[in-house]
Amino acid sequence: MKKKILVIDDEKTIRTLLQNYLEKDYEVITKENGEEGMAWLQQGIIPDLIVVDIQMPVMDGYEFIKNIRASGYFKDIPLIMLSGIESSSDKVKALKMGANDYMVKPFNPEELAVRIQLHLAR
Repeated sequence: MKKKILVIDDEKTIRTLLQNYLEKDYEVITKENGEEGMAWLQQGIIPDLIVVDIQMPVMDGYEFIKNIRASGYFKDIPLIMLSGIESSSDKVKALKMGANDYMVKPFNPEELAVRIQLHLAR
């Protein structure tokens, strides 16, 4: 059975790119913002890993991490942040809030796939 990856990003191009790139190895579910992602999770579905953008409307990546890490069910799911923000302080903030990894856009999908593999192997 394929492992499930939840991708949350408000940019359709990123969602499509990741879906196309990762779907040969994983079941990929995409959502447009943190609120949609949370609603999907609250149906009782637990993905093996989440890739989430920081800058999104409705519920941004930081708010999403806060919700996920506060929840008993979802707190151990590996989380990779994707962001157009390259500042070290944003990386530190995301990691302190509970992100397992942080990648800056534009990113190499192959590098992301390797990082996903490493997190799933833990």
